[in-house]
Amino acid sequence: MSLALADLLKLTCRSLAGNPLRSALTLLGVFMGVGAVYATLQVGNISRAIIAAELAKRDAPQITLYPSWNSRGDAPAQLKAEDMEFLRSRLTHLQAISAADWSGPAQVLFQDREANPFMTAVSQEFLLTSGRNLVAGRFFTAADFANYRPVVVIDQFLSEKLFAAQDAIGQRIYVDSRPYIVVGVVPTRTESEEPPEGEIWISIALHSALTGSQDVGGLRLRPDEIQNLENLGKQAEQLLMQKFPGKKFWAWNNVEDIVEQQQTLELASQALAVVGLISLLVGGVGIANIMIASVTERTAEIGLRRAIGATQQDILLQFVLEAAVLSVVGGVVALGMVHGLTATVAKTFKLPYQFESGTAALALGSAVLVGIGAGLPPALRASQLDPVKALRSE
Repeated sequence: MSLALADLLKLTCRSLAGNPLRSALTLLGVFMGVGAVYATLQVGNISRAIIAAELAKRDAPQITLYPSWNSRGDAPAQLKAEDMEFLRSRLTHLQAISAADWSGPAQVLFQDREANPFMTAVSQEFLLTSGRNLVAGRFFTAADFANYRPVVVIDQFLSEKLFAAQDAIGQRIYVDSRPYIVVGVVPTRTESEEPPEGEIWISIALHSALTGSQDVGGLRLRPDEIQNLENLGKQAEQLLMQKFPGKKFWAWNNVEDIVEQQQTLELASQALAVVGLISLLVGGVGIANIMIASVTERTAEIGLRRAIGATQQDILLQFVLEAAVLSVVGGVVALGMVHGLTATVAKTFKLPYQFESGTAALALGSAVLVGIGAGLPPALRASQLDPVKALRSE
């Protein structure tokens, strides 16, 4: 006659309490293993959160290609708008491409307010390439490009500096003594620790009309995935050198430092994961040892229980439950300790951290899996003992 699960659980707890030192040492092994695994997962989560926060401060990951002087001192290549289509049709893993011509600092006036933002002429896909969203208004339309309209898009910093609480959309400003109408506002992003100066954009068509040149200063390429960034830049550089024989191009990656940090953190996380896995396996060995010793010591008890009606399944479940209880208790204590320490450290150093139930479940589940796996062979051995021989062993 099989025992109810509640009765089996009582027997399990009583058995573990009967050997407090051995149970405590096994719990310590599980605690260290789960703690190491959970801490590793938390380091990975915090690292990814830090990287994501850094990326959010910048434009979308992209490669900027500029013509450069070659070793012979020849004049750089002259990129045109059609070179965008040349690359677009040949590049793989390309999400967006746009042209940009940096004009440098500009003097901007609105009534009695003045600012000196950086001015850039851009093509129509600038928003998609940069990853910015409009805060207010609109971006340049096809009609703006076709009709060379004197309209500008500015960033939030410049908007607040020039217009304070006023609505920037529709306002007339003067850029280097020329009148423009503000049609859009985008978020401010900076790629340095320096305070922002503001940014202002005009259409590259208007810029060409004002300068009399059809050249574009550089091309910006945004990959579909950040891991394709470096290869995309190499592809584009090779294609342009094929189109412009003897010319050189300089490629700039706007998130190179962050990618390097990401790679370093990933390597560190992998190393910690190995340490955590070893610690968890050590805890599993401890559980296997206590189960083997328990089976040896309790051979007579097992024989008596079998003689009075306990089934092989009852014996198996009891020993498996002992391993599971040790794993769960040690794992829960480890989760609580690591969570508390991580929250304290994150608050002290202002790191992005929040409790994730999925991560905790993964760490605890791995502990239970290792614990049950380690305890199963001794449990099978106990369930297969011959009752008569077990009773004679006393």
